[in-house]
Amino acid sequence: MADLKERMLPPKPASAMNLRDASYRPSASGRQPYQGVDVLGLKKRGQGLRSWIRVDAATGDSQVIEVDKFTIMRRCDLPARDLRLLDPLFVYPSTILGREKAIVVNLEQIRCIITADEVLLLNSLDSYVLQYVVELQRRLRAAEGHELNRRIGNRDFGDMFGNTSPDYLPFEFRALEVALEAACTFLDTQAAELEIEAYPLLDELTSKISTLNLERVRRLKSRLVALTRRVQKVRDEIEQLMDDDGDMAEMYLTEKKRRMDSLFDGAEQSVIGYRSNDGQQSISAPVSPVSSPPESRRLDKTLSIARSRHDSMRSSESGTENIEELEMLLEAYFVVIDSTLNKLTSLKEYIDDTEDFINIQLDNVRNQLIQFELILTTATFVVAIFGVVAGIFGMNFMIPLFDSPSAFTWVLVITGVTGAIIFSSFLWFFRYKRLMPL
Repeated sequence: MADLKERMLPPKPASAMNLRDASYRPSASGRQPYQGVDVLGLKKRGQGLRSWIRVDAATGDSQVIEVDKFTIMRRCDLPARDLRLLDPLFVYPSTILGREKAIVVNLEQIRCIITADEVLLLNSLDSYVLQYVVELQRRLRAAEGHELNRRIGNRDFGDMFGNTSPDYLPFEFRALEVALEAACTFLDTQAAELEIEAYPLLDELTSKISTLNLERVRRLKSRLVALTRRVQKVRDEIEQLMDDDGDMAEMYLTEKKRRMDSLFDGAEQSVIGYRSNDGQQSISAPVSPVSSPPESRRLDKTLSIARSRHDSMRSSESGTENIEELEMLLEAYFVVIDSTLNKLTSLKEYIDDTEDFINIQLDNVRNQLIQFELILTTATFVVAIFGVVAGIFGMNFMIPLFDSPSAFTWVLVITGVTGAIIFSSFLWFFRYKRLMPL
């Protein structure tokens, strides 16, 4: 049995075995040595390979790749703090970040990096992740079909309507739209399931107040608060993006890549022109080395001019039309997530109304118990009068009343009438003071 257990269990790392051996090795003073944490192992685990699903923008093909954290940082030009948002070991709220060469998306189960050429999605067995890949591939292939039809004979028809179809959006917007759709669908599904479970339970609670129903409602309310917080964070993130034109312009990766390629192509042509001019000048007339800068310096100067021109174009020509396209896209899903938030808000208000109704019922029962206790106390006081009379006549003294045959009847009648008058007086007082609805 022990051999089978050793074969089934994974082998222990060397660092853990070294720590175990050191823990059982006593020190010179007889005390146990300090048992530290394997920091090196944790560090290597954080920098190890991780499985990603890569979806190509040109073909729509997907493949599973394993790359480390530093490779992703160099590939997408992202800082480490942005990749920390995608780490499944940490729990971060929903975030959409626009960077120079990528868009970092953390929306519920969808954690991905969107660039102008590809989508890198954390590999997971979750159904929403697989649906995201399938839906993105379907839209990319549909876009290829629309583009082919437009090139064959429908160019005028597409230009007539301005190409407002989602298939003509840039790749990064299509990938972001699928991520938003997956997140909104997931949250709306959870909200619908919560509604289906909540309303019958609340109706049952109003008809029968019990400890079991109260406990179920408490758990339901805690789930509702957590889901509302997540939906509110997605809504705030979309609203924050719509309110900032700079962030929306930063997310247009295809346009930035196209501009950068054109600027670098112009820079290369300028360098080629410099070289040809230098060749012609060297043939025609000698030039002093002091007046002509080296070729590397000219290349750096040209590249710096291209970069500055790219920055000025990006700041001045922010692409108002592109920002409007992204704003319309975000606004559509803002309406969807706001509708989900309204459902949860209505459900929370219904729960609050149910709690108020239950509290009113409990207060009514408590008031009835207090009224009954008050009546019972008054009746006990009236009955105590008979005990006082019996105690008085039970003493050892002789009076002529004891010799009368009808004395016992008269004592009972007089005592009963007196008690009834006292009890009626109390009830009249309670009604006069509005202590009881008599």
